[in-house]
Amino acid sequence: MTVIPYKEQQAGKKEQVATMFNNISKKYDFLNHFLSLGIDILWRKKAIKLLKPHQPKVMLDIATGTGDFALEALALNPEKVIGIDISEGMLAVGKEKMKQRKVDNIITLQLGDSENLPFDNDYFDAYTAGFGVRNFENLEKGLAEMLRVLKPNGQAVILEFSKPKKFPIKQLYNFYFNNILPGIGKLVSKDNAAYTYLPESVNAFPEGDDFLVILNQLGYKNAKAIPLMFGIASIYTATK
Repeated sequence: MTVIPYKEQQAGKKEQVATMFNNISKKYDFLNHFLSLGIDILWRKKAIKLLKPHQPKVMLDIATGTGDFALEALALNPEKVIGIDISEGMLAVGKEKMKQRKVDNIITLQLGDSENLPFDNDYFDAYTAGFGVRNFENLEKGLAEMLRVLKPNGQAVILEFSKPKKFPIKQLYNFYFNNILPGIGKLVSKDNAAYTYLPESVNAFPEGDDFLVILNQLGYKNAKAIPLMFGIASIYTATK
């Protein structure tokens, strides 16, 4: 089942997701860190540490949004990081951030579709994707494209929400995610659909072992899942 933000609209998921992120782009960073109590920052740091032994020099950040994951990647001293996203609004906020931090010589943010990447085969040493793959219109197509642009032995690191399974975390998480979070999101972002779409998209996403099966079927090697915070999110790692 395809989950979309604006059920009354005829546009496809890709267009709707771009519209949604354009609508909330100005408030996105604040809401992201506020609603997760800043834990999303720690998760990105942990994900980037997993790449440290590989010392990637040319990196791709998929669904980069405002560039938070790309910024964390600077801890690896890469020569170049390219962030790609379908939302011009999010990229505008991100580009301003890169200029302010004087890192726009290393990090380039560009408009593009993760399911049709504008890069040559075997181009990147590593890619990161933070909370973005569940928004793909065609998950398998996007993951296959990301694999295509990785160099042989290149590293994939995907950070995504998952669903906790154990009492009482499962119940607390569901209550917060389905009742508290959409209300705060609507209040601050003024987009009624965006933070209702979030729990719906997480519920529909094939997480954990199901996601590893997809990665393996597409040709990724050594695919692993690392649960975070009782399973609220997961880091998936794999190689080409």
